This record gives sequence, structure tokens and C-alpha cells, in this order.
Amino acid sequence: MPSSLLDADYCRREFLKRAVLTTAAGWSLQIPPVASAAETAGGLQVAPFKFDVTPPIGHSCCGGWIKPIEVVDDGLEAVGVVLLGAGKPIVLCAVDWTGLLNQAHVQWRTALAEGAGTTPDRVAVHCVHQHNAPMACVEAERIVAAEGDLPHILMMDFFKQCLDRGRSSVARAIQEARPLTHVGWGQGKVVGIASNRRVKRDHDGKVLAMRGSACKDETLIAMDEGLIDPFCKTVTFFNGEQKVASLHYYATHPMSYYADGRCSSDFAGLARKQRQQEEPDCLHVYFTGCSGNVAAGKYNDGSQAMRPQLTKRLYDGIVASEAKLERVAVTAGQFAWKTAEILPPPRQSLHADKIAAQVATKSAPVVSRNRPAYELSWLHRIEKQIPIVLSSLHLGGVKLLHLPAEMFVEYQLRAQRLQPDNFVCTAAYGDGGPWYIPVKEEYPNGGYEVSVAFCEPEVDDVITAGMTHILQT
Repeated sequence: MPSSLLDADYCRREFLKRAVLTTAAGWSLQIPPVASAAETAGGLQVAPFKFDVTPPIGHSCCGGWIKPIEVVDDGLEAVGVVLLGAGKPIVLCAVDWTGLLNQAHVQWRTALAEGAGTTPDRVAVHCVHQHNAPMACVEAERIVAAEGDLPHILMMDFFKQCLDRGRSSVARAIQEARPLTHVGWGQGKVVGIASNRRVKRDHDGKVLAMRGSACKDETLIAMDEGLIDPFCKTVTFFNGEQKVASLHYYATHPMSYYADGRCSSDFAGLARKQRQQEEPDCLHVYFTGCSGNVAAGKYNDGSQAMRPQLTKRLYDGIVASEAKLERVAVTAGQFAWKTAEILPPPRQSLHADKIAAQVATKSAPVVSRNRPAYELSWLHRIEKQIPIVLSSLHLGGVKLLHLPAEMFVEYQLRAQRLQPDNFVCTAAYGDGGPWYIPVKEEYPNGGYEVSVAFCEPEVDDVITAGMTHILQT
């Protein structure tokens, strides 16, 4: 993969020279061709990989506006699989970080693609979204570093080390790839974790209060769960009777407590690690679904005692999802990889000059300066015409959907309705550049999530069009 793929001008030229479909709102949606199974050389194989991405002491957490890493309670990992034998290799990866945004996400996909001998458009990288972890945006780091008095968003030497580890880890894994003969799927209900954040509203539907990852307001706790997807979904790759890798999908913010300087993969990572310890010969991967408006607030008071309880509840859901796997033999002809590229313009309220002035206001709190750097990074990305890639892997009647940022759970449920006869698993928190992505009906209702969304409501239309296309057989 040429290094020029990271060059913004190259990306812009490549994006613009291809045919695009444009919605009435002026949003771009590009549909690249589907990879042909005729490219297949040999049988299907799966290559599990895992590498350490634990940040060094002093590294910022969640963008630099909460306490940086002071101690590591448990390490952070990037975990995934390479699928071989159905065209160019396909890479699926989950990372125990808060986010990978804009150029940082492109660089991760490119590094893993180089390790696998494929192209970045056939790589899906998603963050689990724990908050005591890095939120990587190369451009935002450049912006804050230029100020000279702000905490770093990203230690670039560490970031580059992670890219090198990923590249080499994937390459090594391919050398030990195992036959992929069967795919299994199942789901189990998770009890006592997910609850909708946007539950207290006035008679017009406007949001008055929210439940976060933790909540101590008895009134909010007493309210119903609200709209969630209660199921953990699992897809397992087999070599004969042997489980080689299990991919787990569940939609909730994965934090019990945070902002204390203690690096942790939190309850989602701990549940995965517990399952991994039980089944060392099967790699377990955890993807966070569309959770922009879903968290554990109804069931979590933020105390340290709740972390092991939430861990057990999610672990139980993972085990339940694997208890009765449906299982079928697979061939390369049943595999398809489909992508769509979107380039949603920013909210009209975002003005580069005003945002740059916020970042430069030295009397303002760090959060009021670092966070706008992410807005400015999004504007710079749009100027350079670097699209976001949506992708879907079809495994016969199983479809894995890969979406960006902090999507509302409605998108995940919508994807399932679009394919009622198929088993659809959704991973969000891919390219985090757009920050939150509410459904368009929720924009008039306000609330925190809407206030920090970087796109206009029409992003709903273009993402829905994109995922409708890539989920079609």
C-alpha cells in the first residue's frame, strides 16, 4: 500500500474522480463495486490476532480533559481476525480505546491493510469506547500542540508504535491462519446493563435530563429502560468442530466509572478477557454497537463495587449468546464485502475561525479548548474531501455491519428491520470524526448528544441509504 494513500490531496482526487450519488440535501454517497468471489485463491482461512495498545503513564484519556493515566489496572488490547480466501484479505479489529478519529482511523486501517496485504477499504477498525483510554485524532493533536500550554491528546511516538505492532501482528497471524469451514451465530439477552440515556422529556419530547454511564438520580433510575437492543449477538468461525474466533456485539457505553487516572478496559473488556481465559484456543473479540444514546445509568451508580457486577452481567450475556449456536458450512462464494463512502458536511453552526479562537483562549478550561480541536479537525477533513467508509461483510445469512462514531441505537435496530430474514450484527465507533450521530427526529429534541453532533440531521438519510445498499444481497 503506497504511503501516498495517507495524503489528503490524493484522497480528495480519488474520491472526486469516481462516480457519486448525491441526495437532495447535497450529501455524497459513493458505492464502490463489490469484490468478486472469483478472486478467491484456495480455501477459506481465518487468522486471529491480538496486540497490546496500553498507553504509557501520563498519556491523556478521552481527549485530554479528564485525568491522564497514572496507573494501569488492566491492559488495553487490539483484537481481531483476518479472513482469507474470498478475494483480497478482510480485516476486522476492535480496539480498547475511546476513539480513532479522522486521519488516525485512516492510518490504523492502512497499517493493518499493509500487514494483511490488502487495501484499507477492506479493513474495519472499531473502538470499544472505554473512557480511561486514548481518543486518537492526529489533527486535533497537531492543533493543541501548537498552543504550547494544552495537554497532549495523543503521544505520537506511542501511536506510531501501535501502528507498527498492528502491522506486524497481522502479518504474523496470517502465517498461522487456520481453515475456516463453518460459521455459527446466536444471541443471548443481557440483563441489567443497557438503558437509554434520553428518558426525561417534556410534553413536546424535548430532553430535560439524561442518565449517563452512571446515575444517582432516583427519579431517572426509576424510569423505564427506554429504547435499547437487549441482545448480545455472536458470530463464531470454526475449523471443523473447533472454535477459532468468536465476535461479540452489544450496544451500550462500556463504562462503570472513569476519570480517575486508572487505565482499564472496564466491564466490556473484563468480560471478554474472562471468556478468553476460559477458551484460550478461541479468540474472543468484542464490538460495541450503536450506543450514542445508550449507557448503564439505570443500573450503575458509578461505585467501584458495580464494575464486577456489570462484568458478570455482560459475561453471562456473552455465554448465553454462544449456548445454542446455529452452525453451517461456508464457502468463498457465500462471502461478500460491500462498502459505501459518505462525506457529510458539518453543521452550519461550526465556524473554523470561531473554533480556533476557542482553542486559543488560554483562560478557558482545558475541556473548552481541547474538545473544539476535534470540531476543527472535522472541518479540516471535510475541506480535504476524505470520506468515511461504511462496510458490510456477508456470510450467507449472517451480515456484519460496520458504522462510524457514536451512532444512536435506532440505526442498529433499523439495520435489523432492513434485513428481517438475516442475522445482522452491528459495530459502531468506527471512524469517530463526526462525534455523535443522532437520528434526524431527535435533533429538535436537543439534549447533550445533539449538542455535540458535528453533522446536520440529513446525515441520517445518507447513512441509512448507505447501509441499506451494503446490506443488500
